[in-house]
Amino acid sequence: MKSAPSGPDRVSRRRLLAAGGALALGPLLAACGDGTDDGDESSRSAGDGGGPWSFKDDRGRKAETDSEPKTLVAFVSAAAALHDYGIECKGVFGPTEPIDGKPNPQAGDLDVSKLTSLGTAWGQFNVEKYAALKPDLLISNMFPPPDLWYVPEESRKKIEALAPSVGISIARTSLLNPLRRTAELAESLGADLGAKKVTDAKARFDKASETLREAAGASGGLKVMAMTGDADQMYVAVPDSYSDLNYFKDLGVEFVEGKKSDEWGFWEFLSWENADRHHADLIMIDNRSTALPPKELAKKPTWRQLPAVKAAQTTPWSMEERFSYAGFAPVIERLAAAVRKSKRLDT
Repeated sequence: MKSAPSGPDRVSRRRLLAAGGALALGPLLAACGDGTDDGDESSRSAGDGGGPWSFKDDRGRKAETDSEPKTLVAFVSAAAALHDYGIECKGVFGPTEPIDGKPNPQAGDLDVSKLTSLGTAWGQFNVEKYAALKPDLLISNMFPPPDLWYVPEESRKKIEALAPSVGISIARTSLLNPLRRTAELAESLGADLGAKKVTDAKARFDKASETLREAAGASGGLKVMAMTGDADQMYVAVPDSYSDLNYFKDLGVEFVEGKKSDEWGFWEFLSWENADRHHADLIMIDNRSTALPPKELAKKPTWRQLPAVKAAQTTPWSMEERFSYAGFAPVIERLAAAVRKSKRLDT
């Protein structure tokens, strides 16, 4: 089975998932440490390593260890987010291979050559390698809860028996929530949220968000579409199902609203013959290694005829970016620049 699907393909629930809040302008510690979102989701130790550790995740489950976890294993983008806070993992799972000779965007600033990979493709999770690491904690995202992204269902019980796990929900919520929750997790593991690198990243994120708000407001109703594709179909995102698109909507970006094609509600499925179903002035293209890249999309005649494609008004969509302020600040800056540069096109 291939890794995360480039688009949902009718095989299983997870393969149907290719994975609002107001702008947070307050101080970093207030934004990251209040633990008030959706009830009491956060219950954690002080992260001083001097006693029992616990963290209440977005499934409402409390992960507990006798002391602060040191041997961490995480989905690659979760590991990359923790790295931005100075918290290092020993093992990762999920896509880490370079794309066109460049580092995989899901890996952020990680040096993946120094980490133990438990598998890079969908369905690959080497339980023996995981056990050999003697893990203290497993961390992943959720699209949506309670399933941990890239943790195979058939191995779940064996994996869960080896160490506690933490899941961060990143679907059907504002981007601000997984950013805050990831920062809270990092803090519980010993991160200093007052470190200059961290506060600088938060300031850059806030500035980028305001820049996108201004660009969207000045765009004159520019319509943006987020999509992914495979050999058979194009998939148009349902914006409210994705935390980044949800947040960009709150900043004023006007999205093409994909119609829910199934019970999970993440995509509208379109055959390539119907790729022109929606008009978009700017198209965000899934940049993961499992999605059709622009050079392959260009082989689809209906894709080449889309007004935004003909006008070269496309930009990468970091569909599985790491959930840290350092990770998302440049993503938002790139989208703001694309919105500013793009023009409304004739339908």
